[in-house]
Amino acid sequence: MTDRLTTGDATRRAVLGDAHVERTQAASTALDAPFQRLVVETAWGTLWADDTIARRERSMITIAILATIGNDAELALHIRATARTGASREDVIQALMHVAVYAGVPRANHAIRIARDTFAEMDAAP
Repeated sequence: MTDRLTTGDATRRAVLGDAHVERTQAASTALDAPFQRLVVETAWGTLWADDTIARRERSMITIAILATIGNDAELALHIRATARTGASREDVIQALMHVAVYAGVPRANHAIRIARDTFAEMDAAP
């Protein structure tokens, strides 16, 4: 493993949890393995591993971007990750209020519904 791949794997596990990473790795095929490596090295081994800004803030930025572009599955994933990044539910709502002002109320409204449902699932989990 390269340093960025090793760092990326550790960072990804810290943010998304071992269970998510193991599910993703188990589902990987020869076709998507190069893409998975790219994501782990760049997103997790470079961007998320950089400590210029804290994971809490990086989490809020990511949630706002995903809400803005309408990437619902990744949005829910990163909302669940707030349990590990230190971003509070109030932080998430503040990020989504920025989405409302800068990207549109419909996007924020939809994202808030996803956040509400995701937090309810998290609360109901054992």
